[in-house]
Amino acid sequence: MDDVAIARLADPALAAELARVTGDRLRRLRAELAGLPAGELRKQWDATAQEVLSTGLAAGRPDDAVLSEEAVDDPARLAASRVWIVDPLDGTREFSEGRSDWAVHVALWQDGALVAGAVALPGLGTVLGSAPAPVIPDRAPGTPLRMAVSRSRPPAIAIDVASALGAELVEMGSAGFKVSAVIRGEADLYVHGGGQYEWDSAAPVAVARTAGLHTSRLDGSPLRYNQPDPYLPDLVVCRPELADQVLSVIAEVGARRD
Repeated sequence: MDDVAIARLADPALAAELARVTGDRLRRLRAELAGLPAGELRKQWDATAQEVLSTGLAAGRPDDAVLSEEAVDDPARLAASRVWIVDPLDGTREFSEGRSDWAVHVALWQDGALVAGAVALPGLGTVLGSAPAPVIPDRAPGTPLRMAVSRSRPPAIAIDVASALGAELVEMGSAGFKVSAVIRGEADLYVHGGGQYEWDSAAPVAVARTAGLHTSRLDGSPLRYNQPDPYLPDLVVCRPELADQVLSVIAEVGARRD
């Protein structure tokens, strides 16, 4: 797609297109570079994904600010009314292992709120975007809750909450893939505590909200983006009918641990 065509896309469509193109490039690159040392591979993957996204945003929205995991943070974004928050490759470990549970995140924050977002899941050949909003599948009646958790380092709070809810743990890779599992109906909730940044959750949260899912901090407070410090350590995403129960259990588990 040429620069003129990119510039004509609406914000949600631009987010989806850039996430898709970046994911496709990463898939090809993984095959092209197979056999190189792991450290060299990671530098190549991250740099290429960042270049694809930054080039696309420069062509499509040259006046907007950008906050990216793979670029130096420009404090000028704090005075901008529009900021793209991106994670060029979420789930580097899974990507390096040839797995499918990795993602590309592209979100737009405008005047205090997330207004567009897309999560590419290249390993599944799909992109979840904020427009049109995804439709959450119905839960099968009488089935246990399913909680998406990290396959390598699930936080203690998630394990404790799952135990209190009687939820089954569904292990998977990147944060974007976990939130997408709730959007796709493959999990019912995702509870994370212990460290993330704005780029880890902005795009998945933007899509989840348009789908009608509950999104918040562990204490139920709003998730805020384009902050001076992009550290955003905890997150809850769940089906809306579960929100009160999940937040209550989180509070009880937290009180016991204090």
